[in-house]
Amino acid sequence: MLTSVLAGFAASAVLIVAIGAQNAFVLRQGLRREHVLAVVAVCALSDLVLILAGIGGLGAVVTARPDAVTVIRWVGGGFLIAYAIMAARRAWRPTRLTPAERAPATLGATVLTCLALTYLNPHVYLDTVLLLGSVAQRHPHRWLFGLGAAAASLVWFTALGAGAHRLAPLLARPAAWRVLDGLIALVMVGVAASLIAG
Repeated sequence: MLTSVLAGFAASAVLIVAIGAQNAFVLRQGLRREHVLAVVAVCALSDLVLILAGIGGLGAVVTARPDAVTVIRWVGGGFLIAYAIMAARRAWRPTRLTPAERAPATLGATVLTCLALTYLNPHVYLDTVLLLGSVAQRHPHRWLFGLGAAAASLVWFTALGAGAHRLAPLLARPAAWRVLDGLIALVMVGVAASLIAG
C-alpha cells in the first residue's frame, strides 16, 4: 500500500514541477503575497479532482475516443503557444516585481484567473487525467496512488506559494524576470510542439 502512495507522489511530482502557466501564476502570487492560500487551495483541490477523475475511468473513456484526444492536443497546443507568446513579450520587456506598485487584485479575480489557468489548459488534463489515471490503473491500490499524487500536488503548491517571497530579492531585478519568462516561453513552446505532434 505504501508503495502505491509513494509511486503516486513521485509520478505527480515529476509532472508538476515543470515550469508552466499554473506554477508561474502561483509563484507570482506568492511573490506578491496576495491571496496565496486561496490560490494554493484551488490548484491542489483541482489536481485532486482531476487525478481522481482519471483514476475513476475518465482517462480510459477519453482514450477510447481518438477524435477527442486529437481535439485536446490541438486546443492544448494553441493555449500553450498563446501563453508562450505572452511570456516572451514579458521577457522582451521585463519589469521588476514591486508589489507595492501594483494595486492588489480582488480575491474573486485571482481565483477566476487561477481556475482559468487550471481548467482551460488541456495539458493539465493530459497530465492528471490521462497520464496519472492510466499509470494508476497498473497499481493494485490505485486510489492510494491517487492520494499520493494529490499529496505531491499539495506539497508542491504550498512550498511554491509560501516560499516564493524568499525569492523576492532575486526577482526584484528585471534581468531575473527576463530569464524566468524566457524559460517559461521556451518550455511552453516545447510542450505545445510535443502535444501537437502527439
